Order: sequence, then structure tokens, then C-alpha cells
Amino acid sequence: MPQPVGEAAVVAPPYAPATVRQPGLVLTDHHFDVPLDHADPDGERIRLYAREVVATRRAGEELPWLVYLQGGPGFPAGRPLGRENWLDRALDDYRVLLLDQRGTGRSTPANRQTLPLRGTPARQADYLAHFRADSIVRDCEHVRARLTGGRPWTVLGQSFGGFCAVTYLSLAPEGLAEVLITGGLPSLDADADTVYRAAYPRMERKSLAHYARYPGDEDAARRIAAHLADHEETLPDGTLLTVGAFQQLGILLGTGDGSHRLHYLLEDAFVPTAAGPRLSDAFTEQAAAVLSRAQCPLYAILHEAIYAQDGRATHWSADRVRAEFPQFDRHTDEGARFLFTGETVHPWMLRTHPSLRPLRPVAQLLAEREGWGPLYDAARLARNTVPVAAAVYQDDLFVDTGHSLRTAEGIGGLRTWVTSEFEHDGVRVGGRVVLDRLLGLVRGEL
Repeated sequence: MPQPVGEAAVVAPPYAPATVRQPGLVLTDHHFDVPLDHADPDGERIRLYAREVVATRRAGEELPWLVYLQGGPGFPAGRPLGRENWLDRALDDYRVLLLDQRGTGRSTPANRQTLPLRGTPARQADYLAHFRADSIVRDCEHVRARLTGGRPWTVLGQSFGGFCAVTYLSLAPEGLAEVLITGGLPSLDADADTVYRAAYPRMERKSLAHYARYPGDEDAARRIAAHLADHEETLPDGTLLTVGAFQQLGILLGTGDGSHRLHYLLEDAFVPTAAGPRLSDAFTEQAAAVLSRAQCPLYAILHEAIYAQDGRATHWSADRVRAEFPQFDRHTDEGARFLFTGETVHPWMLRTHPSLRPLRPVAQLLAEREGWGPLYDAARLARNTVPVAAAVYQDDLFVDTGHSLRTAEGIGGLRTWVTSEFEHDGVRVGGRVVLDRLLGLVRGEL
């Protein structure tokens, strides 16, 4: 039986720092060995990867640091292609660190290929229990001590990265000079069931708003769903495209251009074949790109754990709560609407997605796991003195606006910018505008 990986096997040999250049940018690799469990600093260690980015003209200057925390959970930081979106504005003032959170990107990976090295599913689950926001914050503090000489830095948290930023304010505010949050103010006390009870009505509203823009798309969606009910269709990556999986393409509706992308995807769905109409290669290729979890298995495996704080198991919350909203399963009924879903994880995904299939036992154990501790300290947040600004998007598909605004009231000194100009990915599509607004708020310029 495979044994859990020990420190010598997990932590790779030292890396020589690599520096490369893009037009206008200097990029430098950083690697950090951190404790798997920060409560056991002398125990097993894992490796973190981070990419330093600085404007070429300012590479030799002593600049304040900004660390970017990506959305997710389970996604690495973006890979820069020059001065684009929010990074363009950040590089005016900061030396930026793009951190691959533990288990993602070039940090010690956690996926179907590596997790069996831990041993039994129970040992894998114990290992992954150290991959929540509290551990990510402790990682950041370890890295900050190495890079800044102990000086506080600015955190920019997008989506789940914003959740991590609120945990940071709860656990280690002394490490923070400013906090900027985009689409990521979590509820401080809502459990997973409460989160999803608020989410399904937003999914319905987003679906109906899409049909108001593209009235023919509901018939197209119905036709695809009817086809999938009678025919087995497999995507190029091996994912079985069920009706439920097809509904999850609604995740696109939470982004600025997602409604348009979904429309173009639906209009090219079918081609005639000798066996009758089948889904086109163009459709299945694009659907696979949206639905695949090969590059982000933790997004599925740990998703509900980010809402678990009261010691109770989540027990596949999104799947259970969906039963309270039967309209999502009535699309075959006369007069019923076809509704897309969004950011939900279901146990059937552990059968239909090849990158998740080997992780089915550990995913089940994590869904049944009890003892999850709190991620936020409401009393400490109420006393907060760190300058904080947050962009809250109206009717955000991914994060409930009402939950975010209640949290904003509970964090001392936090200033909000509530806007309907952007969707959840506002920091990507309107990065300079969004970041400039938040910086103006934390600096008292607005």
C-alpha cells in the first residue's frame, strides 16, 4: 500500500530563482517551503510557488508589495501576458506577487495523480483538511516574512481570494497594510445550506435574464437537454455530458461576456450525421473547456468546505438544497422553463468527470467530515483598523449580495462600492477601473 509522502519526497530540491522579461514586465520565480500544518511547524512541509511581477521601469525601486489571492478554491494565480486588466493598475504602485495557493499550479499539487501517494482515502482527506483559507493565510504570513522583511503588505482578493482576505483580517491583521476585495465578501456565519438556498434563485434569475436577451436560446437549450436524455454524449476530455452537467454551463452567466458566449455555444450545438443529429465537435470542445475540473480538482473537492465553520458536515449541500427548488428539474413539463445552474458541486460529478473519478472516496469523506472550525473572527473584524475596500456586484451569481453587505457592516472601517456595471469578473474585464476605485477608497481619496 502506498505510504503518505514524507517531507523528503514532497519538497522538491531548491530552485535557482528564474527571471524572465515580457514587454514592460520583469517576472521572477519564488519558491517557499511551508508547514503542511502550521500548528506543527516542525512537521511535514509542502512547497509554494509565487511569481513576482514588477514594471520594467521600476524594477530597481523599493516598492510596497501587493499579493494577489485568486478565486476558487483550487485555482492557481493567473499567468500574466503583459500589462493587462487589474495588473496594469497595480504595477503603477506595487511589486506584485501572484501566489499559487497550496495544492494549485506550480505549488505542491493535489490531484488524482498525486493524492494516492498519501495512502488511504482517509489519509488523503486528512491532508486536504489543511487546504482551507486559514492555512492559505498562514502561508501568506510565512511568505511575507521572507519577502518584505516583516513589513505589512496589500492583499487583493478576488472571489474566494476575498474570503481568504477576510480570514486574513481575522487571523493576522498585523500583516496587512490595505485590503482590496472584489466579489468576495463572504457571510461570516452562513452555513453551506444557507449559501445555496440564496444561490438557486440567483441562478434562476440569471437564466431568465439570458433568455430575455436571446429569446431563441431556451428552445435551443431544451433541444440539447432532450437529446442528452436519449443519447449518451461524451466530451473530448472523457466527461459524460448529462443534462445536469449541461445545466452547469450556466456558470458562464456570472461573467461579463458569459451570456454572449453561452449564446454562441448553443447556436452551434448540432450537426447532421448518419446516425441523426449529434452534438458537434465544436460544441463539445467548448463545453469541455468550461466544465473540466482537470486543472482545478480542489474546486470540486473542497468547495463546500469553504462554508463549513460550525463543526457540522456539509453532506453535499448543493445537491440536497437543489431538491427545494424543483423548477430546475421540471424542464420536460409543459410550460416549465429550462434553467441553467452555476457554481454547484454534486456527487454525480465524481462519476461523470474523469479527473474527479479517482477522488470519489476522498470527496465523500470530506463531505461527511465533521469538526470544521471557524474561519472568521467577528469580534476582531468589528474592531478592524486595517483600511479595507470591497467591490460588491449587484446580483452576483457566485456570492450573495445581501450576505456581502451584511458582512461589510460587521468589518470596522470597510468601505463598499456597490455596482451593477460589472459581473463577478469585474476585476478582469474592468481591472484598471475597479482597482483604481478601490485604491481611492482605502486611501481616502473618494
